[in-house]
Amino acid sequence: MGFVLARSAVSSVRLAAKGPIIRSALAKPAIYRIPVQSRAFSVAAPMFKKNEVIKETEVPVSIYSPDGKGVATGPDHFSIPVKAGATPVTAPVEEAENEDVVPLDPKVYKAMSPTMQKMTVMGKVIIITGGARGLGNHMARACAEAGAKAVVIFDANQELGDEAAEELHRKSGIDVSFFKVDVRDGNAINAAVEQVVDLYGAPDVLVNSAGIADSNIKAETYDPAMFRRLIDINLTGSFLMAQSVGRAMMAAGKPGSIILVASMSGSIVNYPQEQSCYNASKAGVIQFGKSLAAEWAKYSIRVNCISPGYMDTALNKVPALDAQKKIWRSLTPQDRLGAVDDLNGLCVFLASDASSFMTGSNVLIDGGYTLY
Repeated sequence: MGFVLARSAVSSVRLAAKGPIIRSALAKPAIYRIPVQSRAFSVAAPMFKKNEVIKETEVPVSIYSPDGKGVATGPDHFSIPVKAGATPVTAPVEEAENEDVVPLDPKVYKAMSPTMQKMTVMGKVIIITGGARGLGNHMARACAEAGAKAVVIFDANQELGDEAAEELHRKSGIDVSFFKVDVRDGNAINAAVEQVVDLYGAPDVLVNSAGIADSNIKAETYDPAMFRRLIDINLTGSFLMAQSVGRAMMAAGKPGSIILVASMSGSIVNYPQEQSCYNASKAGVIQFGKSLAAEWAKYSIRVNCISPGYMDTALNKVPALDAQKKIWRSLTPQDRLGAVDDLNGLCVFLASDASSFMTGSNVLIDGGYTLY
């Protein structure tokens, strides 16, 4: 259905939040704090506090950098203060990842043909939202392997985000940072992006993967507060992230690539589950991406959407979905759900200079589901 997760009658969350920062075993961190003005979006749902306001008091940051000899070192931790805090949202823990992350060696890059060089992200600074787990985390790994100068993870789950950043730095040796950011909090986003610019220079790429999915809920019984929350995270979050990163690119006068993770559900109606509200949110992301691509072409900023089909992530691996997953596979020509790394190649391509003449596209990657 074009989203990563689908739960019966509940909101399945890829945007997560909890816990204190877990420090690297490699070194003890220093902690800093930088002030930010606040911005709030009112969000409420039956499982959340009424009139919940997303207004973080601070944005925790974890930075992992190699030393001058290329040896991985421990993290620096600091926080960018904002004036209020958000209620944490928990999410299931995905299975541990043990794969090695081998970054592109500069010597190997220099030996590549011009075409192959363009298909890397060598030297680029890449921000990935929702990068603490799932598809976002796998795309972060792919960017590290493809030569990124630095990978910056924005995620609302503090514990998982710091663990993901530490692991990616440890396995790859490249600069990796984690910012605890809720994509509904515009001022926190702005503060975090400003700090990224101070650390690494203006970002070259944004991959906006953070989002949630509400599925198997009839439209006539769908709580309006849940709809507002869904729109705030999926659509408003896409806008706030693109706006902040786009401004940084413009200020630096450099070209950039913005990749919005939408869904095939923004283009089709799923079966058999009822999820009109989720579909509407992702259709909005696709149209926003196309419109932004037209507006920002004059700044050499490209905007494209990735629209996944049914993905076999940990959040979908629950017995309650077995019957629906059988139907989903039967309606997919490849007769399978997407693997957690199936978006990696497309992500790297859209982030790379190989797609320099590509903007305003919505790329379906669904095993052929939308062919029927």
